[in-house]
Amino acid sequence: MNQLRTFLIFAWVLVAIILWMEWNKEQRQPAQVAATQVTTPTTQPQGLPAPTLAGAVPTVSAPAVQGQPTMAATPAPEAAAPTFTLTNDVLRIVLDGGNVRRAELLKYRTSRAPDAPQVRLFDDTPKNFYIAQSGWTSDQGAPGHNGGFVAEQSATDLRLADGAKDVSARFVWTGADGVTIRRTYTLARGEYALKVRDEIVNRGAKPWTGYVYRQLTRLPHDFKRSMFNPETFAFSGAAWYTPAEKYEKRGYDAFLDDEQLEQIDAKNVQGGWIALLQHYFFAAWIPQTDQKANYELAQGADMYGINATGPQFTVAPGTQTSTEAKLWMGPKLQDKLAAQAPGFDLTLDYGIFTFLAKPIHWLLAQLHKLTHNWGFAIILLVLLIKLALYPLSAAQYKSMAKMRKFQPRIQQLKERYGDDKQKFQMAMLELYKKEKINPAGGCLPILIQMPVFLALYWVLIESVELRQAPWMLWIQDLTARDPFFILPVINAAVMWFTQKMTPMVGVDPIQQRMFQMMPIIFGVMFAFFPAGLVLYWVTNGTLGMLQQWWMMRLYGDKSTQTVAKS
Repeated sequence: MNQLRTFLIFAWVLVAIILWMEWNKEQRQPAQVAATQVTTPTTQPQGLPAPTLAGAVPTVSAPAVQGQPTMAATPAPEAAAPTFTLTNDVLRIVLDGGNVRRAELLKYRTSRAPDAPQVRLFDDTPKNFYIAQSGWTSDQGAPGHNGGFVAEQSATDLRLADGAKDVSARFVWTGADGVTIRRTYTLARGEYALKVRDEIVNRGAKPWTGYVYRQLTRLPHDFKRSMFNPETFAFSGAAWYTPAEKYEKRGYDAFLDDEQLEQIDAKNVQGGWIALLQHYFFAAWIPQTDQKANYELAQGADMYGINATGPQFTVAPGTQTSTEAKLWMGPKLQDKLAAQAPGFDLTLDYGIFTFLAKPIHWLLAQLHKLTHNWGFAIILLVLLIKLALYPLSAAQYKSMAKMRKFQPRIQQLKERYGDDKQKFQMAMLELYKKEKINPAGGCLPILIQMPVFLALYWVLIESVELRQAPWMLWIQDLTARDPFFILPVINAAVMWFTQKMTPMVGVDPIQQRMFQMMPIIFGVMFAFFPAGLVLYWVTNGTLGMLQQWWMMRLYGDKSTQTVAKS
């Protein structure tokens, strides 16, 4: 296999993978479109109701959930509850006693424009409905997410004070039989995780039994689908983690089966979490690690959700207990996720390339600490990979130089055997064996580069650190295409010059013409790829071209090169 065939194989595999991903999305698109093309309701959606519990009270180790939670697209609105704003240095959230209605990410904007609004993850408007809810269910009375909690402070705009570690809001529910549930929301400095703590105190004369539930509800986000839109390939849907089954996920297009009975097998989970994922950002409930809960999916006409229900609490008279959870509302920051909960970093979903994309992301982050520029970090990444592969690539270019050296002799063999291709191939292989030329020497370095290239593609489209990250001059977003197509043109030119140095030994005219088309094919294909990916390939190709030129000078036969030129 010569250099031409290696390039052709690489191009074929790359295009095949991209077309497969696009075809896979197209196959699932009708269900997704049906879910996202919703009519704006005339009343405010309220999301999932509280999960329906079984009539019999289960034990604390088995908080049973009966059937599928039901949802209406536009349920009757509850009386408007007063809302409070909680703000730290990275988040601004709007909440009431049972709902986190809005969450604005203060460090992220919807575009690079200076006046662009901040990214809003949670939104209680009918068009973009997406909220987090938490409440209680009990036959003896309890506060749900749609009512019951009353604020304990009068101020509605609560901001992190200078020097303070956190800011909090407090609510309380008081039952008729002397039971109170006090809820405290706490938002710490620099944190995207909101702590939600409930304290149950029974001052009555009989035991009180109830369940806590936490859930996420949304209308799926609609976006323009395209082979060159990274959001098309990013996972969007529910995800959950259990210590037994580890990380699992389900997209909105396959949320439930046709019978709407397929539920996630996650009962009595201790030390897990539930989430709704999207491109770059996500929300997740992380229940208290030593308390058990059941995880369940729910789907209505337009809404999708996931909930964690349990455990059951039985509070005797004169006693109290508590439960705590964290609500993550933020970006997929690799250095912050692992500290939140086991398996939480898996929400940074690189698909089948996770095993390679994670170390590449880590290495890029270390290089960024040196350069303070993601574009130059990508260039340094190429240099490190080139150094690691230098023994292989040196052998490759040395073999190519020898092939160029013996090109006149191979041309003589071709003229000697004429149209007898079998004899010509046998004679050429004999020459390779005698002169210790390895025609397949160029395959391995390029084949190794292929998974690195594809893993870097997923790093670019999934890593929020690179979102809207500039390089220099005209490249102001490495995750978007080159606006002037300069890098794709440079890449085509580098491929053309490399092609001129590549020996066409034993290549028939048809293959030569295909090889000549490669710079154009790659130039057009890369024109719509993320600029950071094209920068990686341009740097890799330029260094390869220079290395090949040097090896040709070092190992090539100048006399035969002169003859070849003449």
